[in-house]
Formats: sequence, C-alpha cells, structure tokens
Amino acid sequence: MANGTETPAERTHRTIHAGGEWLEASSGATREILDPADALPFAVVAEGDEKDTDLAVAAARRAFDAGDWPHTPVAERAALLRRVADLLVRDREQLGLLESRDAGKTVEEGRVDIDCVADAFRYFADLVAGEGAGRVVDAGSPDVHSVVVHEPVGVCAMITPWNYPLLQASWKIAPALAAGDTFVIKPSEITPLTTIALIDLLTEAGLPTGVANIVTGPGHTVGARLAEHPDVDLVSFTGGLISGTKVAQSAAVTVKKVALELGGKNPNVVFADACGTEEGFDTAVDQALNAAFIHSGQVCSAGGRLIVEESVRERFVAELARRATRIRLGRGTEEGVECGPLVSERQRAKTEDYVASALAEGAELRCGGKRPEPSPQRPESGFFYEPTVLDHCHREMRVVREEVFGPVLTVETFRTEDEAVALANDTEYGLAGAVWTADAGRARRVAGRLRHGTVWINDFHPYLPQAEWGGFGKSGVGRELGPAGLAEYRESKHVYQNLAPKPVRWFAG
Repeated sequence: MANGTETPAERTHRTIHAGGEWLEASSGATREILDPADALPFAVVAEGDEKDTDLAVAAARRAFDAGDWPHTPVAERAALLRRVADLLVRDREQLGLLESRDAGKTVEEGRVDIDCVADAFRYFADLVAGEGAGRVVDAGSPDVHSVVVHEPVGVCAMITPWNYPLLQASWKIAPALAAGDTFVIKPSEITPLTTIALIDLLTEAGLPTGVANIVTGPGHTVGARLAEHPDVDLVSFTGGLISGTKVAQSAAVTVKKVALELGGKNPNVVFADACGTEEGFDTAVDQALNAAFIHSGQVCSAGGRLIVEESVRERFVAELARRATRIRLGRGTEEGVECGPLVSERQRAKTEDYVASALAEGAELRCGGKRPEPSPQRPESGFFYEPTVLDHCHREMRVVREEVFGPVLTVETFRTEDEAVALANDTEYGLAGAVWTADAGRARRVAGRLRHGTVWINDFHPYLPQAEWGGFGKSGVGRELGPAGLAEYRESKHVYQNLAPKPVRWFAG
C-alpha cells in the first residue's frame, strides 16, 4: 500500500498467497466484492477451492517443518510483530477506509479497528518477549532438572468472520506468530480485503516465505478443507454456531486442537438506581444505544437484549427510541454518518424476518422496523435498515433467543435482582453482558452471578488485549487475547533431565 504495492482492491484475481507467491485460483474462478452502501462491485478476488487450500497448507507445512520461523529467537519474533504494528499505523488511513468500504462500517470505526489491531500485535510482542525460559518443576531431587517449556503447535488454520475482518484476524495471527507457528487464513468471502493487505505487511516486515498464507473463497470449500486437513494442527474459527459446529466435527476426525468463538445474545441489565441522576440516566441510555447499534448491531458482543427495571422502563425506552430515530445512517465514508449499512442483502433480509416474527409474537415497535428513505448518503441500492427498538418482549420470542446480527434491540423488564439475573442467564449463549447500577455491592454480586465470558459494570463494549475473550455455553470454546490467547497456539513439553543417571535394576540380567 504505502510502499508502492497494489492495494487489495487493485490486485485483480491474485489474492491467494501460498509459499510467498500471489496466485489466481487454480480454477480461474473469481468473486466480486460489493460495497454494501450501494451494492456496486469495487474489487475482484480469487475464488479458491480445495486444491488452492491444499497448496497453501503444504506451503505452511514446509515452512514449519523445514523453515527457520519456529526456531527463531523470541526476541526476533517480537521485533517482527512490532514492525507490523508500525506498518499498520503508517497505513491507518488507507486500511481504515478499506475496512469501511468492505464491511460497511463508518470510516472512524475502521480507523479504531486498525488502532486495535496494532495494539494486539504490540501486546503479543511484549508478552512473548517478557517470558522466562520455562516453568521449573520441583522433582524432589537435586540430581534432576525438570522444566515445562512451550513450543509452537504447528500449522494453524484460521477462519475469520465478516464483521471485524482485520481485528479478528489479528487476534489469531499475532499470537500464532509470537508462538512460532505458521498459518493459512481464510477470511470471509464477503470482506477479505484488509486481511489480504495484512499479508503484504507481514511480508514487508520480513516474515519468512511460507509462514503466512491466505486462501480467499467460501466456507463450504476452503473452510471445510482447512478444518479436516490432516496437515493442519489447529483450527481457530470465529463465526456462527452452525458453521462452528461443523468445523468442530470435521476437526475431530484428526483430533486437532480447536478454538471456537461463536455467537452471543448479550444482556444489558439496567437497574433503576443507575438512573437516579440525570447524568446517570443519560449515560445509561447512551451506552444502551452504543451496545445495540454500533456497526449496525453486527457485533458478536452486541447488547441486543435490554433488561431494564420496571420502575424506569417507560421513561428509559421512550428516550432510547427517541435517540435511535436520530442516528444518522449512510455510507460509512461520508462525513457525519454514525451508522452504516448491513453487510449484505442476505443480512438485511434476515433482520427483517426477525422483526416481522417479533411483531407477530406480540412485540411493540417503538422505532425503526423498516428500510430508511433513500438520500444522497443512503443510495436506495444499499443495504440499510433503521435502528429498531422492540418493547414488551419475552423469552419465547425468536428475536430474544437467537442472534440477530442487525440493528435490533429488544426490551424485557424485571422487578428484583434475582429476576434480573435469571433473565440475563436465560440464554444458550454466554459471551458477554453488562450490569448498570449505583450500588457497588450489587454490581459485584450480579457480575459474579452472570454466566458470560465478559461482564462490564457501568460500561459496554471495551476490551483489553491483556484480558481473555471467550464465552460460556454455545458461545464457544477456547480463549483469545491475553496469556490464554497465546497458550492456544502452543503445546507444552516437559523436559526431565537426570543429572546423575544410575542403573535402575528393575529386571534381572
């Protein structure tokens, strides 16, 4: 990009990277990438298949088994990750704009994503560089030196989603490289462009040939082959529950390591005492909007279930709906736009179906529930949908049970703390949730009782690279970020050294 190479949007057809070369699909197939703001194509990528996947895996296998990267000193691996972070900062504007056009989010959201990606690379560089030589295990004898050391797991397959393309890729690539692994990544076929750009940056930073490989193509061919491939040692998947289940089933045949980050149906619990002052009320409403409608609700941790205490429900929901109608929808690259389109026509149709089913089941529409009027910032051909608030919802509704992945907020009410916790935990998922209260004791009690992988108190959506990200229930297995995120890409080895070996004489002779 900034170094004079083609941008991903300009590199027509050659978007498969295997063994250090940019290639077309072996079949010659291609796919147009659409701008969700107007449904017009603005890039063409290769449509890879099983043959292309095998080629990329073979390159990663060679680089791991016969290459230098797994044995590169930790300090050198950390230095490379820091160089990548610097290159991301250098190309922030271009990458943020590309993320905006590819995924439909605002360009400011795209810029923030790039900042977070750079932070992830720096974090794992610092984490691995600061580690010791291993964990000493007391063997009970001065003649024995026993230590547990960490080694790279091998060839990693990474399958990433369309909503946060580069951010989710970085959560996998940065720890894998820090650990000394090689990888093949399959970005979403809808939003592959910034991941393609990242492969260029890795090369520019000096990553050896064959360590980083990418295959652009659909999940039912490329993703399925990665999950089942006998030369893949680990598969890390972020996406929906149905696809994640298939990945786990395929990976089980070869007993490879599996990390799954799946969906969420995340509660945002608001107690009345959080709204006891005008400032508290304003903050809770503002954060409820942020929880539900950032990136048009296309966030696995979106706070799409507002669970609010009955005594403040009407005032809270009325103000929430009023503000939701004022959210400025439009093309993400336009000045002043606060919310972009959905990523595809399919995703908008899915959202419309959920809203229709909720209304049929008795929900009250407080705002939204339709496509907006076209404008210069909102072409009629774009995949826009108004922020929608559905009141008087209950647990039997599909829209409350299932992940919508659209700008839809449901409202449930409670009277007691126990009822609030029961509602919040009444889900098959367990990814994230929040509690809003002015009572510090209640905040700790409720946070401790919520069965969700991340719980925010008086906030929503922040994450820390140093923390661990994962869920309970059907939100997946494994952890990303933090020390646990690095551990996912490693194997532990116990090295037992006898400093004074002697015959044991177990047997005669």
